[in-house]
Amino acid sequence: MSLTLPAGVALPVTASALVLAQQPGDGDNGGQGEDFGKSSPVGFLVLILFLIAVAFLVRSMTKHLKRVPASFDEPAEKTEPAPAGGESQAKAEPVEEPKAVEDTSPAKAD
Repeated sequence: MSLTLPAGVALPVTASALVLAQQPGDGDNGGQGEDFGKSSPVGFLVLILFLIAVAFLVRSMTKHLKRVPASFDEPAEKTEPAPAGGESQAKAEPVEEPKAVEDTSPAKAD
């Protein structure tokens, strides 16, 4: 079994294959001219400026990070240590209970 194309189809197929297989001539090189891939001095200057800006940003960030506290928890209240005698001499302060507030506004009659 062999694959043969009819005569009406063979010509367009071979013509399109020849067009697709052509190498670029001395016309358009697809934007890859003589200076393709080379950097200009202006591009190098912009790159150096970006690197300097990044260095200043890193320096600023490290300064700010040094100011951040190790923990954001509220500090515990300082308590005095118990005396070495074994007995605690701390005075217990009486706790005041809140007083009930009486309603002094005049009552509305319905």
